Amino acid sequence: MFLKNCWYVAARSQDIKQTLSTRMLLKERLVLYRQQDGTVVVLEDACPHRKLPLSKGRLLGDNIECGYHGMQFEGSGNCVLVPTQDRIPPNARVRAYPAAEKWGFVWVWMGNIDQADESKIVEVANYDSQGWGLTAGGMLEIDCHYLWVTDNLLDPSHVAWVHRTSFAAPGTDDTPLEVQSFDDGVVVSRWISDQALPPYYAPLVKFDGTCDRLQHYEVRLPSVCINRGVYTPAGTGGDVDNLDERAYVMESYNFITPIDEDHSAYYWFQNYNTDADNAEVSERLNEGAIMAFEEDREILEAVHLGMKFKTTRNLNLGLDAGSLRYRKLLDKAIAAEQIA
Repeated sequence: MFLKNCWYVAARSQDIKQTLSTRMLLKERLVLYRQQDGTVVVLEDACPHRKLPLSKGRLLGDNIECGYHGMQFEGSGNCVLVPTQDRIPPNARVRAYPAAEKWGFVWVWMGNIDQADESKIVEVANYDSQGWGLTAGGMLEIDCHYLWVTDNLLDPSHVAWVHRTSFAAPGTDDTPLEVQSFDDGVVVSRWISDQALPPYYAPLVKFDGTCDRLQHYEVRLPSVCINRGVYTPAGTGGDVDNLDERAYVMESYNFITPIDEDHSAYYWFQNYNTDADNAEVSERLNEGAIMAFEEDREILEAVHLGMKFKTTRNLNLGLDAGSLRYRKLLDKAIAAEQIA
């Protein structure tokens, strides 16, 4: 079961052009394209006649022509032409999905059309802020259920073992965690005091010596994951609202889109408060993120198979508190949606 009345990332904006592109979201096959005015259209990828994918047809102006018998559909999903007959059947239409573009992505509303509201797309506070840099981001397909990914993004402890050469540093294995719940999500966080910088961040900070480090792992419904790292000179940490002027802040936005029960699409970008116009730093950060996500992918794909085909019971640890809370919150939201 998936939460439907919410926005999911379907593609990077740069990847959707005036050609037919296909995606699967929540086990539903979609076809995407841009109209001549630049507006993105998202339709069910199935002609209502014999369910041939419309993506196997062609784009004629702003309409899709089915590759079987030439039926044409406009961006609203309505059929506007049936070449083999004069009358267009009243039920000759395909489902059209609300779409929006924000933060460099195409978002699709998968639920009740009447409830689609672009203001519900997550805000990115410093996306256009002066002095803040931005990475190009990207997309990675992972052969696992999307909740194994959100579990991972509510687990600061895994960096000590999975990311030994990048994000790991003293204190990431045993410093106590704080868990906070909200109406639409969960945050797992901790301050680690007076420790060496992780290798990934050491060349980026603007101060010398050890640091106080904030690990902030946040997941919001349906599967928006925000990781915030703060690195500030030792003795100046502990209050995220009153940071030292030398503090380095990295905000990683991760959007996990379920493809089906066994596959997920992972979209991301990073936002950081230094080197705003330094393309070399931006590229280095993005390459580091890709390396780390590949490390995660190897683990999570194996976890998916291990849990799917387990022959003995698994157990939970204290570090799973955040992910267990989030799963309960998600289950509650899905159940409420089913009743409505």
